[in-house]
Amino acid sequence: MMSRFSKPRYFCSDAPRPWLFVGLGNPGDKYKGTRHIVGFEMIDVFAQSQGIAMDRVHCKAIFGQGFVDEVPVLIAKPQTYMNLSGESTGPLAAYYKLPLNRVLVFHDDMNLPCGVLRLNPNGGHGSHSGLKSVFYNFRGNREFPRLRIGIGRPPGQMDPKYICSKNLMQQLSMF
Repeated sequence: MMSRFSKPRYFCSDAPRPWLFVGLGNPGDKYKGTRHIVGFEMIDVFAQSQGIAMDRVHCKAIFGQGFVDEVPVLIAKPQTYMNLSGESTGPLAAYYKLPLNRVLVFHDDMNLPCGVLRLNPNGGHGSHSGLKSVFYNFRGNREFPRLRIGIGRPPGQMDPKYICSKNLMQQLSMF
């Protein structure tokens, strides 16, 4: 018999372990439509497609939770700015006692052509400051999957303003 004080079903021993999906980006209107928030954009598209409301703030992140089929999914968009994303991601994984192989980080990647997705089971940070912060807050552990979202490289020499330019959504048909 189930009591009204039963644990949520994702904490029951026979239920699948939850996944934590974290999209990296910068909060605020200044960054809307830029390459630097493509992790946020992907999280929004996923949450909407699964009917998961992003309606809470938890561990410095806009947060939602739901199920995909029978698998529990926790979704977060850290509000700490890109370079401090680990300050939210680390505490979220710890709070839910998730092994790092159940944390999937969505982030922009200039080394991939615009719109190309690549799922990696682990690896380095590739000079990505947001991932560096996540590594630091995972105590140097890099054994977590990440979804790399290609934003392309600017022609010629790298201009730091490139990742914050606002023509990305014109280039990406997936959003």
